[in-house]
Amino acid sequence: MSNSADSPGTGSSPAVTRRFRPVRVLTVAVFALAGLIFFTSFNTAKGTNIRTDASLLKLSDLIQERSHKNASLDESNGVLRDEVDTLAGRENGGSKADTAKLAALEKNTGTQKLKGKAVTVTLNDAPPNATAKLPGYPEPQPDYLVIHQQDLQAVVNALWLGGAQGIKVMDQRLISTSAVRCVGNTLILQGRVYSPPYKITAIGDPQKLQKALADSPAIQNYMVYVNVYGLGWKVEENGTVTLPGYSGTVDLHYAKPVE
Repeated sequence: MSNSADSPGTGSSPAVTRRFRPVRVLTVAVFALAGLIFFTSFNTAKGTNIRTDASLLKLSDLIQERSHKNASLDESNGVLRDEVDTLAGRENGGSKADTAKLAALEKNTGTQKLKGKAVTVTLNDAPPNATAKLPGYPEPQPDYLVIHQQDLQAVVNALWLGGAQGIKVMDQRLISTSAVRCVGNTLILQGRVYSPPYKITAIGDPQKLQKALADSPAIQNYMVYVNVYGLGWKVEENGTVTLPGYSGTVDLHYAKPVE
């Protein structure tokens, strides 16, 4: 068999130099890059499965963690505020009229505890397998079976209209800047997250509060879903209760233009 141009020489034939093949160099580079990627992945995962590692926080876990942290900070802030109020009271050189005026302002802002007769409203999602209970109504969509932001807002607005002196949603006191917001099926109130059932407690004249609830057009619409699809609704008098004072920050946060 005769020698090709790429074969080494035989016998007395002069040796032939191998040709340079860029494909081989490219192959080596690809394997080197693959090795680097595997090493980086291993170093990032620390030997675990990146996709299924249970130690990686889900978004819901992160939200709950931040909610608990905010609750702890609110509690600490409340304790510090009480200490400041105590010290300010000792050093107060104002008149009795000024002291009384300041106490009235603190009561109206919701930063102090409030005691009185109360009414509690509880709202809850309908059962997931709910069907229309009355003829002439369509079978429920998933949207029909959950509490919405406007439902909570309707209750809060009706209670204020009924002369409520103070309102607590879940375990937090509402103030003038409080915003009742829902994201999906959860309530986000002042940096903390809650799931249904939602409880709203108001201090005031129980009869006026309940009348305001019954007269609210928004709540009347909600009651249709209560009767047809089984959304949760309960109103009860609690006797005398004490609402906590608002313990969060009172600083206003607002959007600023980018400079």
